[in-house]
Amino acid sequence: MAERPSIPEVWLQGPIDGIEPLLQPAAHTLVQVGEDVLPIVENLAPERLWARPGSSASIGFHLAHLPGSLDRLLTYSRGQSLTAEQLAALAAERTIDQDRPELAVLLARFRNGLEAAMTYLRAVPADGLLQPREVGRKRLPSTTLGLIFHAAEHSARHAGQIVTLTKVVS
Repeated sequence: MAERPSIPEVWLQGPIDGIEPLLQPAAHTLVQVGEDVLPIVENLAPERLWARPGSSASIGFHLAHLPGSLDRLLTYSRGQSLTAEQLAALAAERTIDQDRPELAVLLARFRNGLEAAMTYLRAVPADGLLQPREVGRKRLPSTTLGLIFHAAEHSARHAGQIVTLTKVVS
């Protein structure tokens, strides 16, 4: 039997067009998040999507929270405050396990969130990466680069939860 060639992880596939060199790790991470998550959740049955083994957050929660938090963190990285719509989406994440939107809705938001983040990364100028930024109501200090890095890292953590939970509930 012929061995199938192994495709390296995204970070080993070279630069992503249109992304500043210092933002390549964040871009690679976000692309990897999509590659890791989408194939394993596309056909997930509702009872698995909303299962909460050991009182953990459900896969559905992670699918909703990941693009929402990504959007919020990147909003701060632009030096902007959250909008009323973003605050409403955050509040909706708190009741997502009761509301249980359809998987197709969650996946569309997930894909759109990753796509919007990549579009934003292509527009970030290198000379603005160390621009001071404030986070949240407490206006905690960060930078454009710090927020972008954290947004990617935070997304990767939730992707890992999704991957693990998918195995646990299957």
